[in-house]
Amino acid sequence: MTDPKDILRTHWGFENFRESQLEIIDSVLGGQNTLALLPTGGGKSICFQIPGLILGGITLVVTPLIALMIDQVNELKSKNIKAVAIHGGLSPREIDILLDNCIYGDIKFLYVSPERLTSELFLARVEKMVISLFVIDEAHCISQWGHDFRPYYLKIKDFTKLFPIAKFIALTASATEEVKKDIINQLDLEDPKVFQNSYVRSNLSFVVLKGENKLQKVFEILSKVAGSSIIYVRSRKRAERVARDLNQQGISAQFYHAGLCYNDRNQRQAEWTHSKLRVMVATSAFGMGINKPDVRTVLHMDLPQTLEAYYQEAGRAGRDGLKSYAVLFFREQDIIETEKRIFQATVDIKFVKRVYQALSNRYKLAIGSGAGLSFDFDYFDFIDDFDLPTYPTIFALRKLENAGLIQLKENIYQKSKISMLMQREILYQFQVAHAQLDPLIKALFRLYGGELYTGYMMIDEADIARALRIKLKRVKAQLHLLHEYQVIDYKKINFKPQIEFLIGRLNLASLPIQLVDLKKINKQTVDKFDHVVHYVKTDSCRTRILLDYFGELMDSGCGLCDFCLSKIKSNKKVKSL
Repeated sequence: MTDPKDILRTHWGFENFRESQLEIIDSVLGGQNTLALLPTGGGKSICFQIPGLILGGITLVVTPLIALMIDQVNELKSKNIKAVAIHGGLSPREIDILLDNCIYGDIKFLYVSPERLTSELFLARVEKMVISLFVIDEAHCISQWGHDFRPYYLKIKDFTKLFPIAKFIALTASATEEVKKDIINQLDLEDPKVFQNSYVRSNLSFVVLKGENKLQKVFEILSKVAGSSIIYVRSRKRAERVARDLNQQGISAQFYHAGLCYNDRNQRQAEWTHSKLRVMVATSAFGMGINKPDVRTVLHMDLPQTLEAYYQEAGRAGRDGLKSYAVLFFREQDIIETEKRIFQATVDIKFVKRVYQALSNRYKLAIGSGAGLSFDFDYFDFIDDFDLPTYPTIFALRKLENAGLIQLKENIYQKSKISMLMQREILYQFQVAHAQLDPLIKALFRLYGGELYTGYMMIDEADIARALRIKLKRVKAQLHLLHEYQVIDYKKINFKPQIEFLIGRLNLASLPIQLVDLKKINKQTVDKFDHVVHYVKTDSCRTRILLDYFGELMDSGCGLCDFCLSKIKSNKKVKSL
């Protein structure tokens, strides 16, 4: 199929495109350098996935979010579209097989992190690939003025010089004018065609409520406005406490944060997505990749540190186009406490070096070693073991990440997987010699087929146990035994955050961190929070303040936010006198 509308109907089940989507697709197919700024929920992925299906060869997608990368690959696979993701959670052998499949197979989409573009192995294999479209997702990460700067995005320009790809698109959900200009400049985009949909959400009412008893106000809103809701809070403990209080009031709620195991997170998300659960009380760990259209309210019980983060989270309300509310609660004390946290996170080079030294000691890395190695990383264990202060350590880790020394990876769920190592002729002899393992080997081929020899297959140990009518514990023990015998490569289920050392350990004197950089970042953090304070304290149209921040002019009030509605109500009273 070459008609975008036919592809949209066949694979996504939609009859019509959203605003600007078809124009963006036509721009990409026409070979125009394209920058698309579409608000949260604007359907960015379709803008490159449909051109990728029309064009021959592979679409290479760069994105920094491993969890989102995996979600998109799984969604494409569910539509019978061949896609793979390469990230630090994979072994060298897995990466090698996936790259071979991209060269010799019929893979349509290859997702990678920006760090991968500098890998010698990856660069050598890319030469053999036919890449028809280059996609930069979350393009705001290239700008030091953005809220989520990633230094390896700056190296994308070097990659495009080595491998000039005819068709290119960069996308992001939120960018100020300064960030937008920086994206174009840092990517060396010549005469780009820029698509920027309005940040106005005509069905979303932005509300700020000042007062001490936030929980009581939450109860009142949920009693007045029916439907699904997300309540964002800063801490895990608060998420658990608010969910408990809501349930005591007869409102079905659950909490969600990064400390939950995969099964709990997955179950709670599914219950909320299918409206079996009304309210999700969550930290910022919840929401990425979620596309539930009928969320009526998004409530923030704590102040965000940037308007970018707030707009993205608030934008998860009302994606079905019906009236919805984004409510931000605050007290004067919240501003003081947030400013205090920002001040506590202001660290000097000496402390950043202390954290780097602690990381090197924790993983026993010698000078020059560790490049490309990943380790399980529990933040709270780390600060406890080395007696480090909480907020400054977070900032120091972020600075080390921005300097391109480490990469912190969010909790990502990876099912158990296996790949067959032993050749068929030798395998038959092994089965004869190890009769107790023969039923398991036969079951693996029956369930997962000959593809066990071509790559890693996701497996479910419980399915195998049911097929063999034996206990799950025994299946895992036998799989481990096959791994020990080097019959298979067995990678057990994993759900832990990780840290990857992007380059070998450096001498502390060689750390590429400058005092001027720290001062610049500290000032930027303060400036961004000042805009949040302006948003909650100023008496003017909330939508207008948000639009102004993102560089969009609005001649009049939105008529929907709390300020505009109070003004309309006041005018009616005046007229009736």
